[in-house]
Amino acid sequence: MADKRDYYEVLGVSKTASQDEIKKAYRNLAKKYHPDMNPGDKDAEAKFKEASEAYGILSDETKRKQYDQFGHAAFEQGGAGGGYTNYQNMNVDDILRGFGFGDIFGDLFGGGGFSSSRRQAYNGPRKGQNVGLGVKVTFEEAAFGCEKEVSINFKEECSHCHGTGAKPGTSPVTCSKCNGTGQVTYQRQSLFGVMREVGVCPDCNGTGKIIKEKCPECRGTGYKYTRKKISVSIPAGIDNGQSIRIAGMGEPGVNGGQRGDLLVEVNVQRHPIFQRDGVNLFSTMEITFTEAALGGDIKVKTIDGDVLFPIKAGTQTDTRIRLKGKGVPYLRDKTKRGDQYTTLVVSVPERMNAKQREALKAFDEVMYKHK
Repeated sequence: MADKRDYYEVLGVSKTASQDEIKKAYRNLAKKYHPDMNPGDKDAEAKFKEASEAYGILSDETKRKQYDQFGHAAFEQGGAGGGYTNYQNMNVDDILRGFGFGDIFGDLFGGGGFSSSRRQAYNGPRKGQNVGLGVKVTFEEAAFGCEKEVSINFKEECSHCHGTGAKPGTSPVTCSKCNGTGQVTYQRQSLFGVMREVGVCPDCNGTGKIIKEKCPECRGTGYKYTRKKISVSIPAGIDNGQSIRIAGMGEPGVNGGQRGDLLVEVNVQRHPIFQRDGVNLFSTMEITFTEAALGGDIKVKTIDGDVLFPIKAGTQTDTRIRLKGKGVPYLRDKTKRGDQYTTLVVSVPERMNAKQREALKAFDEVMYKHK
């Protein structure tokens, strides 16, 4: 990934840029480099794809956080982002459909945004929609990984009509409005002149087919839902809000297209002691006055269990100690772990008995009053 430019540099924005600033920067670049505005210019098309890739990551808050933490490596195959897509090898239409840029290109090109010659027929094979769900894990399960069983409503082909949606013995007919293409073309005026807009056929919803007699089992949908349990591998080091992609467990594809994916978002429960920042852990621990004054080994809680840590004599309250390698494993390199930072607070007793008060007075007399 070393040859890829920084996404913020590609869009010409700072790392603290707001979503509005990111969108505005991409709009300007898209308008400048869109292939329909630069026919035959391969360099412009490459810059358009590069800007689209950058916008696709930075406009998504979850992906942006992953990118800020791990860089381009976050979206390599198997990374926290669920796999990297090489947009340089995709055509322009795939990019636009994949990111859902209708609002941006509606402003730029009066709705459709690019010529119908570039758009694949709506009734061609299309990948199914992704499906999302959440799963709760404990703090320790997120840190060390685990297996979780989840239940999903899985959309399967209707066994009665074999997915056609038509009553057995009948077949869907070609849509008369779009002549089976699944798309209709309109013309509209935009700031670039008259532009052609291609949209989904409203009669057949882009399938190119009309079902006259619907299957009584699935009511013409071609599919039925079944409850299915699947096991999800939660990788060690995953953080709250990150997702795991399970290929082929989403909605069925259209017209022979592949199934969508299942995106499982991880919700990590709070820990009573530790707070997490990336791969590092933070905590606060009380120590006695005696321990602080004399020093020695103290017992510190970690996610691996209690460990002994030596402190110096005369340790003051709010002293922060570092336990190397006691943090969370790196998501992409399980051999490496972050650190734990624990702030020590000297505990002052709230109640004392008479003997304890006398002992403390004697200590004060010896320690301070003889000076």
